Amino acid sequence: MMRTRSAANRCSVPRPELAARRPRRWCWRRHAAIGTLLLAAAGVARGLSQAPSADDAAPARSVQIALSCGALGIELRLCEQGAQAWARHTGHRVKIISTPNSSTERLALYLQLLASHSPDLDVLQIDVVWTGMLAMHLIDLRAEIGDAAAAHFPALIANDTIAGRLVAVPWWIDAGVLYYRSDLLARHGFEVPTDWQALTDVAREIQRRERATGNDRLWGFVWQGRAYEGLTCNALEWIDAFGGGAILSADGTPTVTHPRAVAALSLAAGWAGDISPPGVLAYDEEAARGVFQSGHAVFMRKWPYAWSLLQNPDSPVRDRVGVATLPAGGADGKPTGALGGWHLAVSRHSRHPRVAADLVRYLTSEAEQKRRALAGSYNPSIVALYRDPEVLAANPFFGTLFGTFEHAVARPSRIAGPRYNRVSYAFWNAAHDIVSRRAEPRARLESLDTELRRLSRRVHWRKPPAETTR
Repeated sequence: MMRTRSAANRCSVPRPELAARRPRRWCWRRHAAIGTLLLAAAGVARGLSQAPSADDAAPARSVQIALSCGALGIELRLCEQGAQAWARHTGHRVKIISTPNSSTERLALYLQLLASHSPDLDVLQIDVVWTGMLAMHLIDLRAEIGDAAAAHFPALIANDTIAGRLVAVPWWIDAGVLYYRSDLLARHGFEVPTDWQALTDVAREIQRRERATGNDRLWGFVWQGRAYEGLTCNALEWIDAFGGGAILSADGTPTVTHPRAVAALSLAAGWAGDISPPGVLAYDEEAARGVFQSGHAVFMRKWPYAWSLLQNPDSPVRDRVGVATLPAGGADGKPTGALGGWHLAVSRHSRHPRVAADLVRYLTSEAEQKRRALAGSYNPSIVALYRDPEVLAANPFFGTLFGTFEHAVARPSRIAGPRYNRVSYAFWNAAHDIVSRRAEPRARLESLDTELRRLSRRVHWRKPPAETTR
């Protein structure tokens, strides 16, 4: 099958260590022009403003804050609602920028804008793995967030603290989970599989039986197989479940040739065209959900936000879906999930950094995170909300998966620092070669090991470029 690549993969994605250098003035103009075009292509800007109520104190001068939001599921609508509430309370205005759903393309957009010192974005929605790459362009939020930082999962605050500076605040936490058709498992007498080989066998058998009765469009398992960051998450989960490491060890040594890493990817290499549709090799999050929510898959690997969408009144699988931790990698393996989630940060090139920081404080507050959990099944980064009766009633699986969030496997972004995107790019391309059966697993992982070792010698892991404070 022909390999599919996003536009960001086909183009040259800027390297953070180069973007950090002070560009010549002509480069600034060039980058700014590219960034403006990318921003225009990313989505339609929505201006939100509301007059403050009589109980709200109007600011001395109303300013406009540009906030980037994703648009997966109901994400954009929830973002708009939160920003609108803040605008109503403060009298300031918010311009919503809908950025690409592809994390790879969104990072490319951010790097172009920040490298040019563009003030076009004030508040950035950033992936949990980008803090080290973008830290030099982000302000310290400790003064605005204060003691509220202690309410979040400690690992997330540690992730967002670079050289003693709190450069981002968690908005929601994610970890990969397993969705399954509870009605199909019950019909065919199967329990939820607890290891990957069992999932493969159960998916294949239910698929075979259903097709024998005329359900020709049913597949056993859908996941994110496109060559992008989502595949890094999927493949890391398989490898970690088998006990094969996390791409890089704590000292930066590649672990990708571990025998259990080879075993994990060897199993996954047999899925496309067997229990997964051939097109899975081009699936991102929403493509996988589209197949599962249409009733055409038994299992799906996905993030928790899909729960509320699957339970919509018009969903074909409403009340026929369960959620569980992802399987272990055999008797000696462990259930795991890639640590994900999105955080909010303020560009140091913002014209109104303090006002932007107040918007971050509001959107990441306990009240706002509870609203998002109730309306969209977004997992709070605030620990206390996992004991909130209303949140648990709306999302029964939150309590079950609390341990998954505590022990999720982190991508090696803190180890690789501003070079993480190069590590992930190399990893997802190797994984894609394997799952598309373009390369034999062991040989391809050995070549990946060589590539990562060469990269580590050239750029020196864990030595990020000097940061500029603000």
